[in-house]
Amino acid sequence: MRSFYDFNRSSPQERQEQYKIYPEMALFHIALREELGEEEYNAFYRAEQEAQKRFVHPMSHQTNAKWVTA
Repeated sequence: MRSFYDFNRSSPQERQEQYKIYPEMALFHIALREELGEEEYNAFYRAEQEAQKRFVHPMSHQTNAKWVTA
């Protein structure tokens, strides 16, 4: 599954899909964009996007469908 920050913000179709999948995050970013200046918001968005890339989702790298038991 794509994260909120994996979508292309320049594409209206992808932005609509992003808002449909992540409605709470979308509302947060809409409010944040209204509060911050364009430059500040873009810097925040880029920082969040970079942080998301560094975060590893351990369960997404599982190749075995079964749980390993001791």
